[in-house]
Amino acid sequence: MLSVLRVHLPSDIPIVGCELTPYVLLRRPDKSVTHEDISESTPLDGHFLRYKWYRIQSERKVAICSVHPSEIATLQCLGCVKAKIPIAKSYHCSPKCFSDAWQHHRVLHERAASAVNENGAEEEELFGRFNSTGPHTNFSSSQSSSSLANGAAPVYPAPVTQRSGETWFEVGRFKTYTPTADDIGHVLKFECLVVDAETKLPVGHGNTILTSRVIPAPCPTPRRLISVSGVDMIGQLDADSRMSSVGNFTVLSYNILSDVYATSESYSYCPPWALSWPYRKQNLLREIVGYRADIVCLQEVQSDHFDEFFSPELDKHGYQALFKRKTAEVFSGNIHIIDGCATFFRRDRFSHVKKYEVEFNKAAQSLTDALVPIAQKKTALGRLVKDNVALIVVLEAKFSNQGIDNPGKRQLVCVANTHVNVHPDLKDVKLWQVHTLLKGLEKIAASADIPMLVCGDFNAVPGSAPHALLARGKVEPMHPDLAADPLGILRPASKLMHQLPLVSAYSSFARMGVGLGLEQHRRRMDATTNEPLFTSCTRDFTGTLDYIFYSADSLTVESLLELLDEDSLRKDTALPSPEWSSDHIALLAEFRCKTRTRR
Repeated sequence: MLSVLRVHLPSDIPIVGCELTPYVLLRRPDKSVTHEDISESTPLDGHFLRYKWYRIQSERKVAICSVHPSEIATLQCLGCVKAKIPIAKSYHCSPKCFSDAWQHHRVLHERAASAVNENGAEEEELFGRFNSTGPHTNFSSSQSSSSLANGAAPVYPAPVTQRSGETWFEVGRFKTYTPTADDIGHVLKFECLVVDAETKLPVGHGNTILTSRVIPAPCPTPRRLISVSGVDMIGQLDADSRMSSVGNFTVLSYNILSDVYATSESYSYCPPWALSWPYRKQNLLREIVGYRADIVCLQEVQSDHFDEFFSPELDKHGYQALFKRKTAEVFSGNIHIIDGCATFFRRDRFSHVKKYEVEFNKAAQSLTDALVPIAQKKTALGRLVKDNVALIVVLEAKFSNQGIDNPGKRQLVCVANTHVNVHPDLKDVKLWQVHTLLKGLEKIAASADIPMLVCGDFNAVPGSAPHALLARGKVEPMHPDLAADPLGILRPASKLMHQLPLVSAYSSFARMGVGLGLEQHRRRMDATTNEPLFTSCTRDFTGTLDYIFYSADSLTVESLLELLDEDSLRKDTALPSPEWSSDHIALLAEFRCKTRTRR
């Protein structure tokens, strides 16, 4: 007879909005073992499995600590209550917890005070406006509904009160359950029963498992959009009319940290539940949707996650998706979890014109065929073939072309999205990959006279040769990175140049005028390189690897998403954390098309 051997949960801590799918190990009548589902429609040997989820409520009300969500709160900040800060952020598990968190907690009070303008109306933050009634901000408003991802809400039996005083509310009848806001602070119980297909009665004792208390999904501190002229842009954002200037558009670049790399071995300081993909995918989606960018460039997107999650979910928010998976010559694991670059754009703002795919492995093959002696070809390919790719998309704007020299002319924009090789000892390969990409973009620019955006994780710090090539158009012959060139692919150094007028978007922070609050943004910039102090912040590395470059002859930067403060991130040791689900931060720039200088 069919029997249940074992039931366990992949995560110890259930989180609002994150699916819970227990692992159920079964023994078939023939004594073989399986974890496949046996449903009522396809019974096995006259039996099937029935699942139920319960919320266990006691008479005692429970609040969750905002800093340590796995702990029960013992005190509340009355200042938060007075300032009408979301109630969940006011709870702490101990006086020490409150004291240690005060440096970061008081920022909530300061922001609440500054968010009330002279009319007494509260301004909204750019990121974190998920309960708005705007057309693209309906992501989490349904998360308090008991039917969230749990199927149609059936009429459940009346709650059952146990002798202990606990009350069991039936909340789900599927194997997978997604905790809702109603579950916060409560324990869930999963029950798995073997049922006779004919009588519909349980056979034997059920297998049950209890979770820890459900916690709310941590809410990151909102990031504001800051004008490079020093005027805060928050008040100019509107969910219905988009930006105040219809000719402006926003571009987001974000390495989201592929699930295959998000291991406890690499990020031991991050709680396991916060590293789990069911949690991270929802947190990342909330963040990405919250920015409401017109163009989104993501790196380290797994193939299966693109197909099964990001593409369909962002489609609901009006985005069209394009994807380029890394090539598989080096990767030897499951083909479905190879990551790549994904570019999304809003269908109401842009239309797709053309796509180019850059496979650096193919370029490596061509290079070695042309330059490397046959005897050294295997060694050369072993160094150059690293599976990295770039996705180049040409889009046509649907919004007004104000500011263009020919108002009737089609407004095109070319967006490159790439993830350059990470290995620190392959400086020649990094530079060669960036040079190869730029040469391809030069050909597109020459044929179409088109504005360029070059986004991605370049795995190159400011001042490195790849950064110099991007930002300055050339690499000086005596640059130290050129010393490591065992294949001679970087010689002569005079060829390491391009004609694209590229400028780093975030260098605009260094050119801001004097204004209230602008000094804090400058403190998050490196005065020597005019780049952010960091875009990646882990326990072992803090520095800038990600950039948004733009062609300065055709585009101008209007505003930038504010950078994060390292001290605020260090309260969780580093990235990723329960608040921020990647080891990189997102970069976002707002651009305006300007009158072209004819070349």
